[in-house]
Amino acid sequence: MALRLPAPVVGAMRRDITSVAEQVIAAVIHEVPSYSDPFRGQMGRNIEVAVKVALEGFLDLAARREGIDAGDQIETVLEAAYALGRGEARSGRSMDALARAYRVGARVAWREMSEVAVAAGLSATITARFAELVFAYIDELSDASVSGHADELATSGRLRQRRLERLAIRLLEGAPEADLVGAAERADWAPPDLLVAVILPEDKVRSVQARLDPRLLQLSEDVPVLDIDSGLTVLLVPVASVRGRSTLLRVLRNADGVVGPARPWTAVRASYLRALRAQRLGLLGDTETHLAELVRTADADALADLRERALAPLGDLRPASAEKLADTFAAWLRHHGRRDEIAAALFVHPQTVRYRMGQLRDLYGDRLTDPDFVRDATIALA
Repeated sequence: MALRLPAPVVGAMRRDITSVAEQVIAAVIHEVPSYSDPFRGQMGRNIEVAVKVALEGFLDLAARREGIDAGDQIETVLEAAYALGRGEARSGRSMDALARAYRVGARVAWREMSEVAVAAGLSATITARFAELVFAYIDELSDASVSGHADELATSGRLRQRRLERLAIRLLEGAPEADLVGAAERADWAPPDLLVAVILPEDKVRSVQARLDPRLLQLSEDVPVLDIDSGLTVLLVPVASVRGRSTLLRVLRNADGVVGPARPWTAVRASYLRALRAQRLGLLGDTETHLAELVRTADADALADLRERALAPLGDLRPASAEKLADTFAAWLRHHGRRDEIAAALFVHPQTVRYRMGQLRDLYGDRLTDPDFVRDATIALA
């Protein structure tokens, strides 16, 4: 942009600059309703000063000599426009309102300043070039604001994502409730009543995410607090009720995932630990359908000791005989002593079952009628 207006014309415009700024602001307030509140009070006075600075920067640009770089002259104005764009993003507004305000401002400023210029004797040719300069200048300010808006969104988005990740980590660590509430507030995250921990392959997330509550939190396997296999991720999914969890199960039906129980959001660590235990055991789907297996295998060493104690009376038999009697004993426990069902389960004749049970009674004696022993053996041999 290159244009050197005569000094008397620029002087006349400068004398009228306060009035032009006031009219620009009035037009923006009238034509861009979302700006009616920001222009009140101290902020309004600050904006009025900013508009005057922008107009003065434009006049500096219009008055410069050919070939002289105007960068220094308008740098402060462009920085202010950039900051204005960032402020719009922080306020949660898109660039639409600001872009409209720029258009309104350009129209009013051109109308008022051109009247002064023509009255001061500016030729038609220079007036046309002056119009081009006005709108090119507004385009530069708008571009600077767009950049500021985009940079603020990117920065704030990354910051919020980091805060959400820290919140998810604290949830899985089982941090105190007060710490979790504070972390949720810092992340601008509205806590649900219930959360469900889900472990599923990372490549399945995209296909289900759109159908889940947008407040869900996601963690991948590279997060230190997690102990999941490569290629898996953890979702903490808000649900409103047991019915909401049923909907979640339907959404994840073909996702090859593990779905923990619903828990109060501050206690979701328990849901994660159960889902993790099921995943390690290869139990996919709803953990609620695997409760018995999860309980039975919760302490592998204890289960092994319990099994060893339940089968101790068979310790002196040959391995093949001990194995047959152990299978018969387990079937007897599962089928509550019903001989025909035991025989069908073992693919043997009922008389064979009768013979083997005689052997077991000789070996175990009264323990087969002891409720505590039968309970322990049932768990051990399930």
